[in-house]
Amino acid sequence: MVGSMHVERADGESRDEGRSRDHIRVIGGTTPGPYQRWVKPVLDRLAGVVLSVVTLPIVAVIVPAIWATMGRPAIFKQERVGLHGRPFTVYKFRTMGHDRRAEERPIDGPDRRINHKSPDDPRHTPLGRFLRKWSLDEVPQFWNVARGEMSLVGPRPELPSIVRRYEPWQHRRHEVRPGVTGLWQVSARGEIPMHEATAIDIEYVDNVTFLGDLKILALTLPAALGMRRGA
Repeated sequence: MVGSMHVERADGESRDEGRSRDHIRVIGGTTPGPYQRWVKPVLDRLAGVVLSVVTLPIVAVIVPAIWATMGRPAIFKQERVGLHGRPFTVYKFRTMGHDRRAEERPIDGPDRRINHKSPDDPRHTPLGRFLRKWSLDEVPQFWNVARGEMSLVGPRPELPSIVRRYEPWQHRRHEVRPGVTGLWQVSARGEIPMHEATAIDIEYVDNVTFLGDLKILALTLPAALGMRRGA
């Protein structure tokens, strides 16, 4: 069921982080069904905990490798926009010698508006390029899933600087938790620019189902091997 929707922007202080943040509140939109409201969050948290434990051997190898080639810290933290426009901290393994995104910076040029993830950035180290190629840099996001900040399946979490440039209709993508993988990543339409991919995200928001999520998860590995990557 789809109802009316409007977006409010308010400068509020995040109780979690204890500092002022731009909080975009999404009101209205799609009414979530039982799966999206109750089942999916529980499955996500359980899967997040299990995957965090299962991938510990991978973490134990990657962390010392990053320390040896790029120095500390091994984990890259960045503010992204999550459910209902609430900001949260996303975790990734570092892939650059110099952490150019530790602080939010203005969007720089038209390409930056389209895709803030450039595979040809010369600041990526050889290890960083390997981690990104096989999506291993995103393993720490299972921690976000276990914490309830992300879902296994959903739109990719965006930067606040980009979200502030959204048209009102684009904020509907925040009606669900952002995902580690999503419809855009596995879609044949996945090569279109990010600013046009919002329509794909909203298509997912309007059709969240258990079987749909299973299908996206099943297609994620082939999509990653085919180098179709999200942000």
